[in-house]
Amino acid sequence: MTPPFDRDVVVVGGGPAGSSAGVFLARGGLDVAVFDRGRSSLARCAHLENYLGFPAGIDVGTFADLAREQLRRAGCTVVDDLVESVERRAEGSDSVADRGTEGDDDTPGGFRVTPQEGEPVTARRVVAATRYGGEYLRSLDDGAMFETREHGGETTERFDREYADRDGTTPIDGLYVATPSGADRQAITAAARGARVGKRVVADARIDDGWWPAAAEGVDWLRREAELDDEWADRDRWVEWFDAHHADAPVDPGSERYARVREAAIDDALSAYVDAEAVASRAAAGERAVAERLDPSAVVDAHGTETLLDAMDDEAIADYAAGDGDEAPSEPAEGGSG
Repeated sequence: MTPPFDRDVVVVGGGPAGSSAGVFLARGGLDVAVFDRGRSSLARCAHLENYLGFPAGIDVGTFADLAREQLRRAGCTVVDDLVESVERRAEGSDSVADRGTEGDDDTPGGFRVTPQEGEPVTARRVVAATRYGGEYLRSLDDGAMFETREHGGETTERFDREYADRDGTTPIDGLYVATPSGADRQAITAAARGARVGKRVVADARIDDGWWPAAAEGVDWLRREAELDDEWADRDRWVEWFDAHHADAPVDPGSERYARVREAAIDDALSAYVDAEAVASRAAAGERAVAERLDPSAVVDAHGTETLLDAMDDEAIADYAAGDGDEAPSEPAEGGSG
């Protein structure tokens, strides 16, 4: 049977807000496509100096490359295309119906996303994450999405960035806005807004699947398996914990729905615990992912010195070379990437 949608979520815009939303959405188990033409407002920045985690700042090109790599690793499909329109689909249509075939009347409409060059994509939800303009949302305008402003004697119309609530929800079912507002003009605050919207969308998708709001809210983090003592290593203890925290759930605790959500929630919680080997593996993968984006011959200071190589510990490099690359340097270089 044809699935009702090509994607669970389409994110329009691959800047800090859109990329952050995409990562949280994909890690939440949703099938996500991020449309990005590389026109994020961040590209106008000469050098990103106030984003946490980069002590000396980072050039915006490398930052954008790392963001795209993180999207892919999380499971997103990144599409190099510009979205021209987002339209409501008719109730009862499916991804085949949008190409001229009759669909199932019980299928929710969702959206049809038409890019500039590629084929249209259908999605249950859309996250708008473009800072400049929202013309691609014109067909969805309910009279409040756009605002009129006068400047220099001329009247202009622009997308109202205050249209959405703080968590990105809008009056249009399935449409979320992660576009930075006046308070989110910094890259790091824009990323925070994207994360908040991504979490909201994941929770709403769970609610559609039978979860109730209190159970649908989740925390995306990893914890050390060693923190699970004998008590919490027992699944029955998690069952007791869930039942105690959802004693007032609007669902019959004896129902199949309640049992299904409880099992899924416990699975989700337990999957956040990883063993020491997995922690070490993730740490190594994280460092390698950053290192792969750095070109020692291209990273130079004002005097032409190759600063990346200069910052690395010579003894560590020698030890690594002597081992023919079989093992990492014995200790991280002071001030370097390790």
